[in-house]
Amino acid sequence: MGAMVILSSCDKSSDVTVNHSDEIASGGANMTVYDASSQAFGQPGPGLSGADQQRNEAGDVIFESAFVAPPSPAFSGLGPIMNNNSCSSCHINDGRGRPPLSGQALASMLFRISIPGTDPTTGGPLAAPGFGTQVQTQAITAVTPEMANVQIDYANVNVTYSDGTSVTLQSPTYTPVSPYIPLPSNFLFSPRIAPGVFGLGLLEAIDDATIEALADEDDSNGDGISGKVNYVWDQQSQSAKVGRFGWKANEPDLNQQVATAFNQDLGVTNSVFPTESSAGQSQAVAPHPIEVSDEYLQRVFDYVRTLGVPARRNVNEVTVVHGETLFGSIGCGGCHVSKVQTGVSPYFSELSNQTIRPYTDLLVHDMGPGLADNRPDFLAGGSEFRTAPLWGIGLVQVVNNYTFFLHDGRARSLEEAILWHGGEAEKSKDAFTNLSKSDRDALIQFLQSL
Repeated sequence: MGAMVILSSCDKSSDVTVNHSDEIASGGANMTVYDASSQAFGQPGPGLSGADQQRNEAGDVIFESAFVAPPSPAFSGLGPIMNNNSCSSCHINDGRGRPPLSGQALASMLFRISIPGTDPTTGGPLAAPGFGTQVQTQAITAVTPEMANVQIDYANVNVTYSDGTSVTLQSPTYTPVSPYIPLPSNFLFSPRIAPGVFGLGLLEAIDDATIEALADEDDSNGDGISGKVNYVWDQQSQSAKVGRFGWKANEPDLNQQVATAFNQDLGVTNSVFPTESSAGQSQAVAPHPIEVSDEYLQRVFDYVRTLGVPARRNVNEVTVVHGETLFGSIGCGGCHVSKVQTGVSPYFSELSNQTIRPYTDLLVHDMGPGLADNRPDFLAGGSEFRTAPLWGIGLVQVVNNYTFFLHDGRARSLEEAILWHGGEAEKSKDAFTNLSKSDRDALIQFLQSL
């Protein structure tokens, strides 16, 4: 572990003559990508060695490849039930997924499921009988998926600013369509859109102690923010570790994040999770050797660890600087911590000791009843979610050709995402609604510079 270092730049001077050029390098000296095109999220860090660049490229091949049902000479093992057939089908251009349009099937959005209680081994969610902890809505030929689809209906929610203008938000409800067996009467259901995969190696390289130091579960400083660490089960060490990945910080590292995705999203077994997600169900297949080799698994580990982070843009523009000042003054930086220093990465030296600007504390926070999924995940309660990193958020439209934010994609713009904040973020949200329109626009322009 490296020394714990937390840096903050929330309290910005309103003097627009200050040079903010040092804030351009969101991914630090080695991992900042100076590309604002549709490929901005899929570039390796430019500071990687030649050998590490090659490791990234080898992993990219696996990440982009479509797996098929066995038997097959290559990329075999898909299913029998799954959510999609490749990593890139959900993480589009290494960016975000989206909710389906009316009548569409789920593609880059999935649903967690469980029943009340705690798994006695892992301390995590208790699997729903016949469904596990994730619903698979696709299947190979002649196999029935766990559910045909999920119907999403939206109700309008109006929010009025202090200046009298208003915004209409959309509040979703989710209805399972044709489950293959009756759902448990007490099932818990929670949507997830696929997040971007860039910059993950840097987040993994942040020391546990740095994350733990940011926690203030009892709100001892009285600022209304009481973020906490989600300690989660690590499959390989068979112990609890600091969670940092996933919408509820329910995965401890990228090895487990990737191995879980192969197993649950693709139905591809591996050395970390050698049992099919369909085990014990009517879709189960006979026991068999693992379907993706450790070599291929390692290539994907390497790929997601070595994707860089887009540089910031327009950092010295008057409006952007003013928006950054407002971001700090209304308290957004209490969770979206602007600067952190990584520790020592055991995987890639280029990730070590980097000053990065992810705008997250990697903690889980109460986001209020409006966003609550009412499904606990380890120590994260039913209304608690991990602070989403904001780096790259201004390029989502460019990369993905849409903007759907928050864990379920309900927010169609950054403005809507802010207005859905509640719980510990209620005070900041209220402050935003009391800003003048020009100030609100400035804050949004700052976010679009990230």
